[in-house]
Amino acid sequence: MSIHYEVISDESIFCIKDLCNELMAYQKSKAHIHPEWFDNMCFETRMLPSIKSAQANLIIIAKDDNEIVGYAYSNICPKETYSGGFATLKPVNFFDFDSVKGDDVGCLSQFYIKEGYRKTGIGSVLFEKSMDWLKSFKFINDLFIFVSNGNGDALKFYQSKGFKTSHQILNGFITVLRNT
Repeated sequence: MSIHYEVISDESIFCIKDLCNELMAYQKSKAHIHPEWFDNMCFETRMLPSIKSAQANLIIIAKDDNEIVGYAYSNICPKETYSGGFATLKPVNFFDFDSVKGDDVGCLSQFYIKEGYRKTGIGSVLFEKSMDWLKSFKFINDLFIFVSNGNGDALKFYQSKGFKTSHQILNGFITVLRNT
């Protein structure tokens, strides 16, 4: 295994389309609350709109030789981005806006590593590179990670990195984690 990491441009995101779709299928396979909500989630409905609505994006890929085996997508967005419709088509606030210190938030939005490459340290490298980038924005005080229900491994991973569970939304469909 010869892992190396690259930051890719917004224009190059199509190279992770298959992995993004694998992430959506993985989340659905783990979900015990409304797995059907993942049916309409894919690269075109999750990644592309997120990239377009963000003020700044970071996409880091992990490659084993020339094969992309994982990625992390982080962004900086106005906090109002996290209000509105979701899979439910009902308005959803992902967090209490009054609890956010500024107008903008940082988010580790998508994170996926292929089976067979998990628990090898790739996730820690992707996470640290994402956090370094998010923390480089001095006007950002609040960082969020949203974990789909049933993904206990991801929840434990982020908690081990210092994020705390803040609350759940959509009756437990998503657990909201926040920096401390």
